[in-house]
Amino acid sequence: MSHFIDQQRRRFLGIAAGTLVAARFGITGPAHAQARATLPAIKPGAHTSLGPLKQIDVGVLNVGYVEMGPASGAAVILLHGWPYDIHSYADVAPALAEAGYRVIVPYLRGYGSTRFLSRETKRSGQPIAVAADIIALMDALKIEKAILGGYDWGARTANIMAALWPERCKAMVSVSGYLIGSQEAGRMPLPPKAELQWWYQFYFATERGREGYDKYRHDFAKLIWQIASPKWQFDDATFDRSAAAFHNPDHVDVVVHNYRWRLGLAEGEAKYDAFEKQLAQAPVIAVPTITMEGDANGAPHPEPSAYAKKFSGRYEHRLLTGGIGHNLPQEAPQAFAQAIIDVAQG
Repeated sequence: MSHFIDQQRRRFLGIAAGTLVAARFGITGPAHAQARATLPAIKPGAHTSLGPLKQIDVGVLNVGYVEMGPASGAAVILLHGWPYDIHSYADVAPALAEAGYRVIVPYLRGYGSTRFLSRETKRSGQPIAVAADIIALMDALKIEKAILGGYDWGARTANIMAALWPERCKAMVSVSGYLIGSQEAGRMPLPPKAELQWWYQFYFATERGREGYDKYRHDFAKLIWQIASPKWQFDDATFDRSAAAFHNPDHVDVVVHNYRWRLGLAEGEAKYDAFEKQLAQAPVIAVPTITMEGDANGAPHPEPSAYAKKFSGRYEHRLLTGGIGHNLPQEAPQAFAQAIIDVAQG
């Protein structure tokens, strides 16, 4: 199953210092895509739509997704987080498509037009289940190997895929680094200040919290956006485009199960037990990886020094300055798109 990269190759070869600076500060720089073209300047918020949605049956789901770029291009799968949606990549996806990549941006289970095929299927938010959805999507789209990019739930999903199915992952861009967890780790108490950042997780552990999120999901999500990206001046139209995805009938069940599962308050699916044992060992990721962090990320996130050794292949960390928060692809699309191109080409 494993096509591991030589562990001695710790750093990316051929990435000039100027490219790193460009990626960090959002300056237009040379793109290393198939055509070796220059990545055009990307203005955050320039695109308000990703184009028409496609739907496809994938495992237990009918997945809604957007596809851009040439079918013959190297596949890039971009994964959103909570409480966000595919519009996080409204500026990134067109730029990568123009650079020659086949870009796939799916709604995760519980979001947008993605639906469960059966009423009997557990509305699970277990992270391994979300990762398995994306592997199934790749199978359905006949994508053998893809470059993965994500933040929040999307980064965790990409991490799990890279750890368990490295032969399906060409390279990865992961915001906030290594996010693989386990129920055992989730039971460990944190210092009070760190626990405070997870207030919503404890809220979701109660039935009052579940009902509150269901009733106030629009206001709840907007509050999370403000806390997680305190310097991002998004407008109502930008938020409302994404908030529409939370009206999915399974959204609340999936989100609440995800956070209850992390605390060991909800059971996962038995079919994933063997995978969970592997993930509980915090496996090292060997695929080429760039991790990214914004200097104004208000959401809980680990320090880069805490996870650097979890990546044994070609690896680089990029810190973005200028008030970049949690939703890094939407706040700094130039830097994120450049990182995808750089990690893909090495």
